Amino acid sequence: MTERIATRAEGERQLAAFVPCMGRRYANGRNTDHGPGAHQAVSMLSPYIRRRLVLESEVVAAALAAHGPAESEKFVQEVIWRGYFKGWLERRPQIWTRYRQGLTADLAALGRDRRLRRDVDRAMQGQTGLACFDAWAEELVETGYLHNHARMWFASIWIFTLGLPWRLGADFFLRHLLDGDPASNTLGWRWVAGLHTRGKPYPAEAQNIATFTAGRFTPRPGELAEVTEGLEATEPEGLPPVLPLRDLPRLVPGVPTALLITEEDCRLEDFDLSAVPICATATLAASDLRSGLGVSDLVHRFEAAALDDAATRLGVVPDRLRADDPAALARWAAAAGAAQIVTPFVPQGPLRDWLDEAAPALAQRNIVFSEIRRDWDSVIWPHATAGFFKVRQQIPKLMAQLLPM
Repeated sequence: MTERIATRAEGERQLAAFVPCMGRRYANGRNTDHGPGAHQAVSMLSPYIRRRLVLESEVVAAALAAHGPAESEKFVQEVIWRGYFKGWLERRPQIWTRYRQGLTADLAALGRDRRLRRDVDRAMQGQTGLACFDAWAEELVETGYLHNHARMWFASIWIFTLGLPWRLGADFFLRHLLDGDPASNTLGWRWVAGLHTRGKPYPAEAQNIATFTAGRFTPRPGELAEVTEGLEATEPEGLPPVLPLRDLPRLVPGVPTALLITEEDCRLEDFDLSAVPICATATLAASDLRSGLGVSDLVHRFEAAALDDAATRLGVVPDRLRADDPAALARWAAAAGAAQIVTPFVPQGPLRDWLDEAAPALAQRNIVFSEIRRDWDSVIWPHATAGFFKVRQQIPKLMAQLLPM
């Protein structure tokens, strides 16, 4: 396996190579999982977009320029879907809190229940006896990637055929996916389980798998569970209310400022920080926060390389921080003489939780934590209040606002 190169230059190279495929070829071939090393009808740009080494706006602009709005429609929708999921979770942070609390309970049950532990271990090691599922588990661990259709089938089999707790499956993905994103991952698993679009679970069906793996896998009759209902009964209270986007402290001009680089956004050169004197810069390694069960070395290495690349493009030799003791962030900024820290926006997820834990130590030292939200997010997220259809209807208008000619 060739390991992915986590740089902006490599992401842009892969983007340019895929531009010719963003039209009809993508629309016609995007649903077929040809297996490791053969994912040619999908871009595989997600690890770069996840860290904004490549921007959503760049990808969409390239598709529209090369193929026009009609032929690139499917590709553009898939890119915007990521923004929709991020905005949906940002507007309903209670869902992330529920996930973390539920995962803690599931892990506790895993420690008590020997049979559950055995079944989960077999699933993660690709030893269930279901050929397709076992192959996807192996591909995920070895490459850090799965085709999107395979992710849905895998999650459905995990939940409905194997009868395993969905949060443990989501955690397994987050530990191994190079593009592991708290919003897309959590809401994707909830969608399969029938919790996102309530009462509409996603069934893994033998014929669908045979068709869209080009015959690589053909599950036998009765091998997959028939899905008649989702997991709605596990959340009888339904979806929480939609909250406004949180306010961001303003960056104060002229104040000594510490610049923080995280994997949430590795394109800091896009932001105009000329109004503040930067007195220190640090990278913050935070992949360990994804899971207490241990995160893949592939994920760690990709994150480390992306952070190094971000610092190199800024022309700085950064301090290197790890997301362990939250109070360390305030100590670093204070030692540098900073009165404020600035970083690109950190959405709901493990790093957001860690920064919330760091807030009291920052306040104690009167250090303001300021975030900059990109226009892409500020424009799309207000529409992420219900299903994707509401966002999809607005795509022409949104693109006119975000990608003016």
